[in-house]
Amino acid sequence: MKHQYTNKLINSTSPYLLQHAHNPVNWQPLSNELVEQAKKENKLILISIGYAACHWCHVMEHENFEDLEVANLMNEYFICVKVDREERPDVDHYYMTAVQVMQQRGGWPLNVIALPDGRPIWGGTYFPKADWIKSIKSVADFYRQNIDKAEEYAERLQNGINQASLTADIKNAVPANAKLLKYGVDRWKNRFDMKDGGSAGAPKFPMPVNLNFLLYYGFMKNDEKLLEFVETTLKKMARGGICDQVGGGFARYSVDGKWKVPHFEKMLYDNGQLLSIYSKGFQQFKNEEFKTVVYETVDFLKRELMDKSGAFYSSLDADSEGVEGKFYVWNPTELKEILKNDFELFSNYYNVNSKGFWEHNNYILLRDGSDEKFVQINNLSSGQLQKKVFNWKGILLAERSKRIRPALDDKMLTSWNALVIQGLTDAYKSFDEKLFLDLAKKNALFLKENIMSLNGKLYHSWKNGLASVDGFLEDYSLLIQAYNSLFEVTGDEDWLNLSEKMAAYTFEHFYDEKSGLFYCAEKNENSLVTNHFQKEDNVLPASNSVMANNLHRMYLIYGRPEYLTMAKKMLQHITPQFAQYPMAFANWGTLMLKTTEPYFEVAISGENAGHVFNGMKRGFQPNILWAFSKSNSAVPLLKDRLVKGKTLIYVCEEGVCQLPVETVQDAFKITSVQ
Repeated sequence: MKHQYTNKLINSTSPYLLQHAHNPVNWQPLSNELVEQAKKENKLILISIGYAACHWCHVMEHENFEDLEVANLMNEYFICVKVDREERPDVDHYYMTAVQVMQQRGGWPLNVIALPDGRPIWGGTYFPKADWIKSIKSVADFYRQNIDKAEEYAERLQNGINQASLTADIKNAVPANAKLLKYGVDRWKNRFDMKDGGSAGAPKFPMPVNLNFLLYYGFMKNDEKLLEFVETTLKKMARGGICDQVGGGFARYSVDGKWKVPHFEKMLYDNGQLLSIYSKGFQQFKNEEFKTVVYETVDFLKRELMDKSGAFYSSLDADSEGVEGKFYVWNPTELKEILKNDFELFSNYYNVNSKGFWEHNNYILLRDGSDEKFVQINNLSSGQLQKKVFNWKGILLAERSKRIRPALDDKMLTSWNALVIQGLTDAYKSFDEKLFLDLAKKNALFLKENIMSLNGKLYHSWKNGLASVDGFLEDYSLLIQAYNSLFEVTGDEDWLNLSEKMAAYTFEHFYDEKSGLFYCAEKNENSLVTNHFQKEDNVLPASNSVMANNLHRMYLIYGRPEYLTMAKKMLQHITPQFAQYPMAFANWGTLMLKTTEPYFEVAISGENAGHVFNGMKRGFQPNILWAFSKSNSAVPLLKDRLVKGKTLIYVCEEGVCQLPVETVQDAFKITSVQ
């Protein structure tokens, strides 16, 4: 295909950058060299940040970056830079922090104008054409006429960014304790939507990090209201339009307060984490719907996001043929043709009615309640309904496959793949499905062989056989977590050794002795952007919270008290804030539960160790760390445990072990977990 314009993004691997490679804007990828160019030409730098599945990024591109009038203006006044936020979360954080300091709000697309040295002086999110032209011309004119004032403002803004990103003094050390946790959770409950789940109001985001903590807390405290809230949230999400009722998997969020209308993009990181929480939800609540969600989400990942290598791609766009959601919605005419005599029953089941109506005679499929209730109302047997639903999904999936598909972001991100490994491992623990473990191991081997160096260094992104971008703390922390989990369920110590190697690399290249925290990116004095400490949990857990949990786990496996000391020092940054904002520190709350409530290491040693582990792992047991070996092991938690002719179960707390027992029942008596 011939294009009138081609810019320097054409050599990128990021699908998002390649989307803009034929804009008339003279886009460049981010590099230190462009700073030298900007200084030489005395031009401001215009940085535009987004991601491939971002709907409003597409809108702004069409309205502005494909427009020749706008492009000529941008090219005249600026060095124009495009950034994929998923490839460069450090750059995104730096400029997002700047916009939030300036405007108290942010989002994507993120557009920033910076001085020739990269320090920001202006920014915002989405702009229609007229507003964009007016805004960027005003900034360019101001800079030409007021260079000294622009420098002064950039300096003040940089100080604000530094304060927001790097402030790490512990002013009031507050120890983690049960009272602090209870106070925070009790305040949090006021924000619950007990009817529809999730946080009250709209939009509604699946927040697996939060649900994971709340499930753990509710289990430990036997808090019925909390457990009811978690179960309700999982049910409502599974039945809502945010869950793809035909093909499995979840969209990024719903724009309403009832999980009905999704923002249709599908992200790998959501689906990996939702595998985990639905697997744990099944263990706790024994709800068959949650099992179905897990199996269908795995099917979706295999079918639509898995590379033949075992790597998983990043996302599917919200749009197809330029229309948001077109791939996923249905109109009654086509459904009648496809389903024929089953249309009426199908419509009742999936709300092809006023409840499911979206726009332009299109309907979003969603369910009202349980299948048990539906069969009673419609005089069906459970088996009859199951058979019909299975057939409906197959028919519609085949029909949908004929449509023009949403665009695929086919880069592989290490951190997001690690979340899928974790999700598949948790699913294997719940359902003992060999496929789940096979997929997890295949992906883990791919990462080991393609993005990891011999010294434990990681790369962040992979595409077309090439690894690129130095790894971030999120890559290390999440992959350490995933590999440790693989060790737990397989007994294969290679995963543990790789985790230890990666941890050693982070201690050397990311750790800040003064604060006790880890930087987002490797320490590098020549970096274009200010490094930062990622502390707040959000849709993704904060990389420091994951690392702190890893250190606690490694302390128990290796018996190294210095790891516990490091984890507790990291926690001191959070405890003063947890009581007021627990929803921003949920994964830290998980660590607090581990250190304030009973937490057990269960080490199984002997010829039948794997069989015994499989018999013990089925229930929800968030306060147990597992390790098993069929033979002699050098791992401290398993060392010197082997007794010939026996399989023994050792139940320990922080390295202090009870006398070994030989039956699962006796082990459970010690842990009080049934």
